Amino acid sequence: MSHSPTQPSNPLNIIVLAGGESAESEISQQSGENVARALSARGHQVVTVDPSLVDLETYDWSTCDVVFLALHGTYGEDGTIQATLERLNVPYSGCDAPTSKLAFSKSASKERFIQRNVSTPSYVLIHESDDAQRIEQHARSMGYPLVVKPDAQGSSLGVTIVKSPEELPQALARCFHYDSFGILESAIAGSEWTVTLVDDEVLPLIQIETPHEFFDYEAKYLEDSTQYHFEFQQPTNVIQSILKTGVGACEALGTSGIVRVDILLDRFQQPWVLEVNTIPGFTDHSLVPKAAARAGLDFGELCEKVLLNRLAKATTRPQN
Repeated sequence: MSHSPTQPSNPLNIIVLAGGESAESEISQQSGENVARALSARGHQVVTVDPSLVDLETYDWSTCDVVFLALHGTYGEDGTIQATLERLNVPYSGCDAPTSKLAFSKSASKERFIQRNVSTPSYVLIHESDDAQRIEQHARSMGYPLVVKPDAQGSSLGVTIVKSPEELPQALARCFHYDSFGILESAIAGSEWTVTLVDDEVLPLIQIETPHEFFDYEAKYLEDSTQYHFEFQQPTNVIQSILKTGVGACEALGTSGIVRVDILLDRFQQPWVLEVNTIPGFTDHSLVPKAAARAGLDFGELCEKVLLNRLAKATTRPQN
């Protein structure tokens, strides 16, 4: 497949939505700046809008051709902004509202993965109102180490690897700081990988190596010690299995646009899907620009390609 998108006959008027009020607002601002800069360099007219500062319901969308969503976390990835733009009849990048809502919930995503035979670590859904003894019992049944995560949160915020019962209360407090729901997840020891899809096209696979306990917020966005590998020691069949698992996860959720799948590969060479990110990071530290560059695709081309694909779908959609 060619990586050179068809050039638009006229520059597009693009609004990049970034910032917001979620716990990931700072990263969202960085993503938005990177996207806006890249699209401007392609010759498009780009305006960046922070929905925490502007009322989108009364905003003048008349000159906007399409929106590029760089909103991470709550409101941006949970289907809320997507539903708003759909109601306003404004085309936007990425997944639709129902898919975004599904993917943002780790427990709901896991249920869909299970239905579609996509391997994902076992889990138990918990709530901040649950009796502490009940949660402790679930943890004992699952066995240590285990992972405590907010059900709906990104950038590894609120995630803790718990090695003993003594560490559980603090991990739960951290989790419930970000979400009233959380999950206890079986800890899979292994290497970390990411599969990026642009609609149906798979970008080069990345293996992540970090000195941190796992690929956490600091390793994602702040540390320069994180290493990204495109050459692998694993045999071809294992690499193909990782890619197939990533594609299967996206198919299970029905994603579109730029999507990143986080995967663990265990010591038996079995891939396990952790989550699907429907609006992954677009910062200089982020994985998506690195995968695009490896594919020979300029980041501006990547962003443009997604928007042109979205507009093409809008023009070919049957009218009711």
